[in-house]
Amino acid sequence: MSATDRSSAASRSRGGALVSPAWLQQSLGTPGLCVVDATYYLPGVARDAHAEYLQAHVPGAGFIDYQALSLPDSRFANTMPTAGQFARTIGECGIGNDDMVVVYDQHGIMSAPRIWWMFRAFGHDKVAVLDGGLPRWLREGRPVQQGEVRARPASFVAGRPDASVCGMDEVCAACEAGHQVVDARAASRFSGEAKEPRPGLRSGHIPGSRNLPYERLLDAETGTMLPPQRLAEQFAAAGIDLDGRLICSCGSGVSACVLALALHELGKPDVSVYDGSWTEWGSMPHLPVATGAA
Repeated sequence: MSATDRSSAASRSRGGALVSPAWLQQSLGTPGLCVVDATYYLPGVARDAHAEYLQAHVPGAGFIDYQALSLPDSRFANTMPTAGQFARTIGECGIGNDDMVVVYDQHGIMSAPRIWWMFRAFGHDKVAVLDGGLPRWLREGRPVQQGEVRARPASFVAGRPDASVCGMDEVCAACEAGHQVVDARAASRFSGEAKEPRPGLRSGHIPGSRNLPYERLLDAETGTMLPPQRLAEQFAAAGIDLDGRLICSCGSGVSACVLALALHELGKPDVSVYDGSWTEWGSMPHLPVATGAA
């Protein structure tokens, strides 16, 4: 099977956003296929994503450092980079514009969707997420590799970020217009009962927003994305109208992309992600904050 055929096969897998470990293992070594570990841990979590990558990763997979894909000197964590910064970093990973990219993380599905979303926002649609991530890969007894994988640099051209990238002013306008904001953080953080992991942030949520912790979109046993019908049920249970405009938010724009991935699986790709998310909103004293359940 050619690289083009494999890319087509991936695009038919649940809308092209998810690929299975079986598909990925069969496809390893195919020209034009690039695999990257995109693991990120929240502040205060005593784990080193790169060190864990060196101990075990999908054969041939490179590692993407979140800091390299965050705007330098930004006040807020994980801020969207410029197109030039994204292009340089991705090119250094050996990824070109003609390549099919599969991203995964060591959680299962948590941080990889952020990189999936960024690729799409910069105009590269040939990208998918490994469903269940490295935990599923290991559970199924698939091969792993140790050490660093350094790919030959490639040329990558990024377009200007599209409308899926949403800023604070757009969120304010959307709230005034009655559009929906859905927050992927844990219920205790959304309600304000739990302190934020980043210092200096108020606790609570954007007034009028709805809470759908991203874990509810995953199978508790396998860590894979729920099938579309169950995804739709989770959004409905959270009071979210899938026919309206949606803005996804979280702590710093990472797990919000799990919501965006799930919505893509439901045939709703025109979703925005609030890039600054609660790290920005919660630090702005002039912005209103709500507490309690939605």
